[in-house]
Amino acid sequence: MRNTLILLTILLLIPSCKVTEKPEFIGLENFSIQDASNRYIRISADAHFSNPNNVGGKLKTDGIKIFVNDVEMTTIVSEEFDVPAKDDFEIPLKADIPTDSLFSDKSIGGLLGSLFNESLKVRYLGDIKYKVFGFSYTYALDKTENVKIKL
Repeated sequence: MRNTLILLTILLLIPSCKVTEKPEFIGLENFSIQDASNRYIRISADAHFSNPNNVGGKLKTDGIKIFVNDVEMTTIVSEEFDVPAKDDFEIPLKADIPTDSLFSDKSIGGLLGSLFNESLKVRYLGDIKYKVFGFSYTYALDKTENVKIKL
């Protein structure tokens, strides 16, 4: 009798859990240059999501390429992020760009133009992957933003 009651409880609870809806990708926000030194420039943006599901999941952001003034500079490598259930959330997308790559032959012309305009054209290009209970979804990310340089 007890096992039957437990089985019925589980069978009633499973249909109420939504896991087939993907979290909604709202967009990239808060583009900024966080830090700069003679070795690197750290840029950042936040990927904003809304999760309508009753359960969380995992988001993976590896492989997002960063372009500065149309020249590929680096790739974001990060840990998996936990997705909260029924909540809006942001995940940080941070990358360190080596300053020596900014001064390469390919990008020196664009960098000089950026210094005069006091902004860098930063592009995030890649995929963000969401996984929960064998269900997965890939968000294509292609966002360009002009980030102000404080001189």
